Amino acid sequence: MENNDSLNEEIAELEALNQKPFTQRLGFYTKKSGPGWLQGAITLGGGSLAGALYLGVFMGYNMMWLQPLAMILGVIMLSAISYVTLSTGQRPFQAIKQHVSPVLGWAWIIATLMANIVWCMPQFALGTAAIQQNLMPSVGNSTLSTTIICAILLVGALIINVFYESGNKGIKLFELILKLLVGVVVISFFGVVVALSVNGQLDWGAVFKGLIPDPSLLGKPAPTFDTAIAATGSFADFWTGKIASDQRDIMMTAFGTAVGINMTFLLPYSMLKKGWGKPHRTLAIFDLSIGLIVPFVLATTCVVIAAASQFHTKFGDVLNEDGSVKPEMIGAYNKVIDVRLKAEIGDKFATMDDAAKNAARTALPKADRELAAMLAKRDNFNLANALKPLAGKTISQTVFGIGVLGMAVSTIIILMLINGFTLCEMLGKSGNRAVHLTGALIAGLGGFLGPMYFWSNASSKAALAIPTSVIGGAMIPIAYFTFLLLMNSKSLLGDAKPTGAQALKWNILMTIATVIATAGSVWVLNGKGLYGQIGIGILVLLFILGLAGFMKKTAKAKADAQLITKD
Repeated sequence: MENNDSLNEEIAELEALNQKPFTQRLGFYTKKSGPGWLQGAITLGGGSLAGALYLGVFMGYNMMWLQPLAMILGVIMLSAISYVTLSTGQRPFQAIKQHVSPVLGWAWIIATLMANIVWCMPQFALGTAAIQQNLMPSVGNSTLSTTIICAILLVGALIINVFYESGNKGIKLFELILKLLVGVVVISFFGVVVALSVNGQLDWGAVFKGLIPDPSLLGKPAPTFDTAIAATGSFADFWTGKIASDQRDIMMTAFGTAVGINMTFLLPYSMLKKGWGKPHRTLAIFDLSIGLIVPFVLATTCVVIAAASQFHTKFGDVLNEDGSVKPEMIGAYNKVIDVRLKAEIGDKFATMDDAAKNAARTALPKADRELAAMLAKRDNFNLANALKPLAGKTISQTVFGIGVLGMAVSTIIILMLINGFTLCEMLGKSGNRAVHLTGALIAGLGGFLGPMYFWSNASSKAALAIPTSVIGGAMIPIAYFTFLLLMNSKSLLGDAKPTGAQALKWNILMTIATVIATAGSVWVLNGKGLYGQIGIGILVLLFILGLAGFMKKTAKAKADAQLITKD
């Protein structure tokens, strides 16, 4: 009863404030924000770190614009999702099944469930790596230490999820913890860039130039690679294709981690959990702006800047002066150079013993070896080490490690939360605390097992975010297209359905976001062979079924309305 009274007071105050100028609403909006910060907590995870880090390694400052653009498009769709949800008060899974298509509804929720579990794995791996490599290297990376760290992460995240299920005060505590974690992430990475700037390591002119969109770079290597590629002679075309292919996945990672399909699921259910309704629609958009756009753009931009300044077109952290590979980078370097060798000697390479392979690697021209070193994937430990001479151990390892750990922990908490909502909806048990916590535990256990049974190599822990981001990015058009249809559903929205100029604005913005997301997914899937073609086929099928279902249900709703009018 007390919670209802509090919510009614909030709604009354909000309705009064909505009539005042925006500047007079800022204080209230800031105090009441929440769901947007949950979105910020999930998007600032291992995928965002890997995407930003590798974007800096491969593209330098040239694509600083990519992640902010992806976030803007994502917030357009999330704003539309909040509008639909708050205007109707309906749970989206049921609304999609009733007003669009059960097939799209189930595709959306199953994709979300898969993304939650898959994405938890790299977060646990990243959190473990941050502790073992950056913060407490003395604990080592044994199976025992990995198990203990993962268990602590799992139990801690589950306890915080219990807060969320304990009522209004628990939700406020939950949101406060997430705001603090997001703040730690942003401050940590911002501190790294400040240290780089103070030491004169940043070309701010190039940084600002990189914020201007240049789509021509989507299909070719960054121009800063031109000299290094040309030096490889007859294998220049090979390296051009190799870099362009790798960049494609990295760009999709950077793009796909801005707003993932599970974020489209979290937002409406977190708003409904707080009791938000129509009066909260403007607050919801403000909440997304301050809780999602600002932290994401600041944090990822800082990582891109740091990675670009230390690694782009550089090989000194991979190769020694005599041309030998530094021990800690052998694995990452060999993954690149071996592709070059296979292009020259074919299947024979796979039959060679280790000594012969090493001899072949060493015998390659200097230009090829240096370019391979430039492209070797670094992780958060490499970046922290590269910054050590500039910022000292405190900034380079401890502060950077805290930021990485904050990314991992906040994302684990939110992925478990989303999986709780997901399982409740799939089983038709909305609001059931036991089912919700069971769903949270399922995602957490999936993440707990990841570092120990699937990825034991430390350098692959951050790199793991790349394939999972590609999967998540390929799924996002399903959600975007679905909510585009819902925004045009008279049977769902009733009088709240946008009309005239408002409808035109929403449809133009949502269509642009959907088309770009779909084009990006098809672009990536097209380069994935047979499985990619199957993925494209599934996307096309879902689009057709969704549109057909929407048109059928819309026609039925009109017919029913005409019958009621005649009666």
